[in-house]
Amino acid sequence: MREIVHLQAGQCGNQIGSKFWEVISDEHGIDQTGLYNGDSDLQLDRICVYFNEALGGKYVPRAVLVDLEPGTMDAVRSGPFGQVFRPDNFVFGMYITGSILF
Repeated sequence: MREIVHLQAGQCGNQIGSKFWEVISDEHGIDQTGLYNGDSDLQLDRICVYFNEALGGKYVPRAVLVDLEPGTMDAVRSGPFGQVFRPDNFVFGMYITGSILF
């Protein structure tokens, strides 16, 4: 079985990545809360390529979202599918004299 870990970085990467997860979720019948609401068994056939199944039958994207500014992460969280990500999927920090603090 294949498993994909999706990495999206920066403002542009996170904006494109958010749209990517909307499309993938729709294709697999996953709603905005991470629950399966599809209408075909084929949607669940290879769902584990992109998602991990969590407690309560919720599907969580296998993704890491990275940015130096927390504002981009806040925009993703408040977006249409922001609630499907686990809080520890978000990595952000600030750049201080040649090093990045997370």
